Amino acid sequence: MRDSLKTSTLTSRATKILGASLFAISAMSLVAPATFDVAYAQDEEAAAEGRQFSADAGEKVNEALQFLNADNPQGALNTLNGLLASDSPLNPYEKSTIYQMVGQAYNDVGNTGQALTAFQNAINAGGMLPNEVDGIKVVIAQLLIVNGQYREGAMALEKYIREGGQEKPAYVELLVQAWIEAEDYPRALPWAEKWFNNSNPKERKHFDLLNFLYNNLNMPGKQADIVKQMIQKWPEDRTLWDNWASMLGNGGREQDAFEVNKMLYLGGALTEESDIKKVIQYYSYYEMPYQAGQILEREMRNGRIQRTPANLEELSTYYRTAREYQKAIPIIEEAALSADSAKLYAALGEAYYNEGDCGKAEESFGKAIARGYDAGKSWMQVANCIYDSTQNADRLDCGMTQAQMDSAPITQIRAQAIEAFRKVPSGSRESRNARKWLKFVSEEREAVERRCEFEKNVEKELCFSRIKLEYDNMAFSGGEFELDDEKCNAFKAEYDEKYVRITTE
Repeated sequence: MRDSLKTSTLTSRATKILGASLFAISAMSLVAPATFDVAYAQDEEAAAEGRQFSADAGEKVNEALQFLNADNPQGALNTLNGLLASDSPLNPYEKSTIYQMVGQAYNDVGNTGQALTAFQNAINAGGMLPNEVDGIKVVIAQLLIVNGQYREGAMALEKYIREGGQEKPAYVELLVQAWIEAEDYPRALPWAEKWFNNSNPKERKHFDLLNFLYNNLNMPGKQADIVKQMIQKWPEDRTLWDNWASMLGNGGREQDAFEVNKMLYLGGALTEESDIKKVIQYYSYYEMPYQAGQILEREMRNGRIQRTPANLEELSTYYRTAREYQKAIPIIEEAALSADSAKLYAALGEAYYNEGDCGKAEESFGKAIARGYDAGKSWMQVANCIYDSTQNADRLDCGMTQAQMDSAPITQIRAQAIEAFRKVPSGSRESRNARKWLKFVSEEREAVERRCEFEKNVEKELCFSRIKLEYDNMAFSGGEFELDDEKCNAFKAEYDEKYVRITTE
């Protein structure tokens, strides 16, 4: 945007205005010296007094005008500067007119500094009417701008307008460009908005200018509004859409930026890999990993995104995050094989772990370890995978014999888990956790045996009580010994040996 507002454009605009302002001076070549007072006559007779040339001065001025009309500004300068340096007395009107012509001639030869001095001298000579002074003030302001004195020129032109001068559209445009060249964007903005509002029809340059200023002045609300209008007028311009999405994102409106990018993608406007991946990452960011994976997989299939190990890993990550491990496994396996990467083999092991396939998890982690991956972390996951599978095995039952408990599937799985936990290197950061797990898993079998022993002791004590009660009943009633609970018969011999024998003795 800044590059479109070059000084050359500014110079061209100001020169056109300047040429129009000096036209009245050039037109004096069409009248005789004796009629100068008529050419500059005003309605007020008092103001017209002294506004005429002497014969000698008029002759020289006409000669200079001929030079100007013949595109010979240097000849005009020689004549006019000679007249000013002569001993001939000149009245204020003559001096003001001559200095204006000198200013025009200097401007024609590209000597802006001398032109500015001459035009200021024209005002200082005191021979100009108020409206003529205003016109020269505008010329001076324009020349300052053309000369690269943007701030001074813009301030002079603003002063002229503020003091009642005519606010021409060309002046407004010149002020906009001058303040922008001076990089004083706050001063440029009100003139730019006026230029925009008054333009009909509105062209792209009008929108671009406000977009540029709102961006530099950190006015995202107004910038969003102007960019929306631009998109409505030029919907095919991808740059506008990109700018709008970027502006929304930078303004903290990430959700809106996502919607813009999604709209572009669904509309077929995004074809570059980087643009499409930006949309995919938005889906992931807004917790839609499965959709992100679907788009990435489709675009790799279509060839718009390369099927590299990095992209395959990213795809598997989306599916793993979405807990779609069956989809993730073949993808991460392809990535691991093509890259021969320890990290990718570990990721494959983790995917198998999440699927509960401990054998393949152990195999994948083994390949990762062989390629330098953390052995402690790997064996911890393998051991956890094995131990987690005990959740699907039948629990040990106190009705089992010792041999049955030893051969039970859950006992075999625990043994495998213990073996895996023991493979965690002692120097690993996971070793402390591994020791805790070893203690926990080893004590599970012992806990079952203690529970069974406790339950058996409780049952035995209850039966001993019932057996004693039956012996007491038999002693008082003289009847036969008979137990109601068949289970207690298993404990009668032990009771008799322990208590009845001693009683008999």
